[in-house]
Amino acid sequence: MMGRKSSTRNGDMAKGNPLQEQLLKAGLVKKSKLAEVAREQNKARHAKGPSEPAEIALEAERARADKVERDRALAAERKAQARTAELRAQARQIIDDKKVPRAGEAEYRFTADGAIRTLLVNDDLRQKLSSGALVIVRLGDRYELLPRAAGDKVRERDASMIVLDHGQDAGTGPSAETSDDDAYYAQFQVPDDLTW
Repeated sequence: MMGRKSSTRNGDMAKGNPLQEQLLKAGLVKKSKLAEVAREQNKARHAKGPSEPAEIALEAERARADKVERDRALAAERKAQARTAELRAQARQIIDDKKVPRAGEAEYRFTADGAIRTLLVNDDLRQKLSSGALVIVRLGDRYELLPRAAGDKVRERDASMIVLDHGQDAGTGPSAETSDDDAYYAQFQVPDDLTW
């Protein structure tokens, strides 16, 4: 009986392909070779499956690469935000360390955030502000006076903290439109002792 099952199994393989059956009957191929070829063909038929997993693996690799790129971009963004926060902290520290004590009863007015703000200063501080030896910086909701050197250090770290600087360089000066306005108003003399 066992021989029959085995021959039936081989017969089924041979039945599947009439050419193989004819070659076997003619004695041109051996049963073992025929069985080997049948197994290879069977594997080849089922090999179509692995091509699909190869595509899945390729897609997974692409997804991993995209995720790595997104993670890298997020890390760079977090690093930039941390660097900005660090620079702002350094600027706040410079302001706290180098601020000039204000004294006096004279009001010095300047614009900040579209509103006119006032600081109480004496004549010496007013003169230094006008000449550009002192700058006004914003620290939270208050304004402080800083010497020019400290103001430049703050500007390097966070330029948005500088509110008023009469001694700024030409490169950071007003725009061309403002320069045209300044040229027009230059013909009108303004008294040096004018305070507003």
